[in-house]
Amino acid sequence: MLRFSLVTLLAVGLGLGVTPMNEAAAEEKVPAALNFTMKDINGKDVNLASFHGKVLLIVNVASECGLTPQYKQLQALYEKYNKEGLVIIGVPANEFGAQEPGTNEEIKAFCEKNYKVTFPMMAKVVVKGKDICPLYEYLTTKTDKKFQGPISWNFAKFLINRKGEVVGRFEPLTSPDDKSIVEAIERELKAK
Repeated sequence: MLRFSLVTLLAVGLGLGVTPMNEAAAEEKVPAALNFTMKDINGKDVNLASFHGKVLLIVNVASECGLTPQYKQLQALYEKYNKEGLVIIGVPANEFGAQEPGTNEEIKAFCEKNYKVTFPMMAKVVVKGKDICPLYEYLTTKTDKKFQGPISWNFAKFLINRKGEVVGRFEPLTSPDDKSIVEAIERELKAK
């Protein structure tokens, strides 16, 4: 049974932002790469910590890019490996050639109609530059040096293992069904 000091109980009761010890301990265990909350394509909050224990492939996506057909391969990967623990997260961004100009509603409709996307899609964010979203700031500046660096184009891919560690980065032209990506995903899925 947890014991709280009178000061802690008063601070919690007064809403002073003190977190009880058991919650604080749980928060500390969230891996850095998953310690973000984003809006999904429908505007609902998604705590990435909810994916802890899964293998994630995070991809910045765009609807009007020459690489947009990669949605089909991403969906195929998701269908093939989701039951084993793979989650693909699409993150729309408009930084490269203004190739994602639509609203979240338009992006969602496009993905469902043209590629039958069922994997989680986030709301459109900035993945490069002054207003970069916190997740992409982390992925491009605070991970292992070999994974750092600005996003070069649409469909850059980050692989995160079950422990919440970034273990791979694949450039936009590397197709989702490329042997290097498939083998990396399979390796991480086998690691329990």
